[in-house]
Amino acid sequence: MSRITFIPVGGLANRMRAIASAFDLAIKTESSLNVVWIKDWALNSPFHELFQPINEDVITLRDASVINKLMLDRPRRKNLYLPHIYQKLYFQSSLYERSITPLCREEFDFVNWAKGDKELYFASYTNFMNYDFSFISRLFVPVEDVEKMIESYTSRFSEETIGLHIRRTDNLDSIKQSPIELFFNKIDSEIENNDKVNFFLATDSEEVKVQMNERYGDRVLFSEQVADRDSIEGIKGGVAEMFILSRTKKIYGSFLSSYSDMASQISGIPLEILKL
Repeated sequence: MSRITFIPVGGLANRMRAIASAFDLAIKTESSLNVVWIKDWALNSPFHELFQPINEDVITLRDASVINKLMLDRPRRKNLYLPHIYQKLYFQSSLYERSITPLCREEFDFVNWAKGDKELYFASYTNFMNYDFSFISRLFVPVEDVEKMIESYTSRFSEETIGLHIRRTDNLDSIKQSPIELFFNKIDSEIENNDKVNFFLATDSEEVKVQMNERYGDRVLFSEQVADRDSIEGIKGGVAEMFILSRTKKIYGSFLSSYSDMASQISGIPLEILKL
């Protein structure tokens, strides 16, 4: 069987869907999957601070050591492309994140690529396999303190609680295509249909929290923690909010946000993207 060294890339949801795809690939090709989690500016937290160890036969996951970063990080200007030297010598074939989307468009056969008895390297930030959504809840179980954060909010839910994910900060497409007025309209419509409905808001914007609170008061719940995705505590808060969203009745999400998609996939609840 082949041995796949896999490097998940990007933010939280990007890494989760990439790992789920790699897990699916390993199962279909009877390969072993070695996931190396490298923290960087896009997600500045080790895996073990966010999730419990993965308990699946075909996959092992470890947080990267200094040596791992030197040999297994994606070759790029930041590291002077030095990892490419080791990867060229050790791996029989390598696929890097910049090529994955074009390969998907060309309907590249990832299964055939991974079959056999080979040492393979793979880095991705996106889903390249149509994995079963149940993989997400199998692979990603929040650590105890994150689970306590989740329970502190979901204990206030009813069967009518609806999730809202409003992405802001650096996502210009979300800001432009999913303005807050679309969410106001949906909330107003839901309240008109059911006066008992309430909402949970996940957002990376403190301004959005203020706007929602001024307009709807206690009907919209949200984390009191400052939306800081650069610290480990802030990233834990992001994990908690994703799983809190997954326990609502349905989600109104933001355009081109993998976070909205992932929250829906965790429990298989409906997702409606609000866009102009």
